[in-house]
Amino acid sequence: MTDFLIPDWPAPARVRALVTTRAHGNLADHVGDEKSAVATRRAALRLHLPAEPLWLAQVHGSRCAAAETATAGVEADASLARSAGRVCAVLTADCLPVLLCDEAGTVVAAAHAGWRGLLAGVLEETVAATAVPGERLMAWLGPAIGPAAFEVGDEVRAAFVAADAGAAMAFVARPNGKWLCDLYALARRRFLALGVARVFGGGRCTCTEQDVFYSYRREGRTGRMASLIWLV
Repeated sequence: MTDFLIPDWPAPARVRALVTTRAHGNLADHVGDEKSAVATRRAALRLHLPAEPLWLAQVHGSRCAAAETATAGVEADASLARSAGRVCAVLTADCLPVLLCDEAGTVVAAAHAGWRGLLAGVLEETVAATAVPGERLMAWLGPAIGPAAFEVGDEVRAAFVAADAGAAMAFVARPNGKWLCDLYALARRRFLALGVARVFGGGRCTCTEQDVFYSYRREGRTGRMASLIWLV
């Protein structure tokens, strides 16, 4: 198992991170695959990690769990670790995976930030859980459905604009009355409001890069990629 997507960001030497692709197979146990097949793929991934990741039960919410104390299957959409060898992980297939660390290499986090999670405040909750000022944090935006492919209705745009009038810049009107939504831009706006100016990544599209990524919007029933981060 090779050919991981490695984040390109100036993280401290203690920080390690990677993202799986279609080549590594579906890593989610809730999308119809045989449990044994998923377990086999997770075991292959585990060979590249210091420990079993904290696999979350993601619900498009805002809770951030502590990787040191939470158990597998905890209902949360982000996790955070301060101890070496604790692996934070989120599963996605169009939603935005976000990795976080501080400049001193003392804390890392992974967040599952689709539009519902962004609206619910998952980035705000995760940043708050680090207990580190925003100016000392950096973030990396992993592969998500891109701004040319993510079509949403009026209600999604209205909800974001109601919370932040400036979020209107992340939506482009379509002739069919829908809107193209830029998840990356929405995430960057929220990070800037939190004082997190160092935001990297955000250039991949799960929907259009069909040979590389799973995409729920493109395929319907599909697998999930994992985005993982830990300290050494």
